[in-house]
Amino acid sequence: MELFLLFDFSTKTPISKIDIDKIVGVMKTYLVLWFNSNGALPSEIDRSLMSLGFKAVQGNYDYVYDWGDNVNLDEILRFTDQIHMTLNGSGVMFKTETVNGQ
Repeated sequence: MELFLLFDFSTKTPISKIDIDKIVGVMKTYLVLWFNSNGALPSEIDRSLMSLGFKAVQGNYDYVYDWGDNVNLDEILRFTDQIHMTLNGSGVMFKTETVNGQ
């Protein structure tokens, strides 16, 4: 797929173009967790999330999931449902953020 970046309105022709896949890049879902001291053990949660394909990271986020090049909103919502079902009853709250992972 191509995206025209510069357009000459007088001639109505594109001046330059780039591949939209190079702009979008690799999509990633970042996950932040809040544990409850009355809930599941963090090590149990870690095993469950790793089985979904998450990788543990250090920094502003706890985990990251790498989608590769192509993901749509429906897939993101289905995956978030899986996270919810995995954490349900564990006492863990979570937040996801899916972005172009540069």
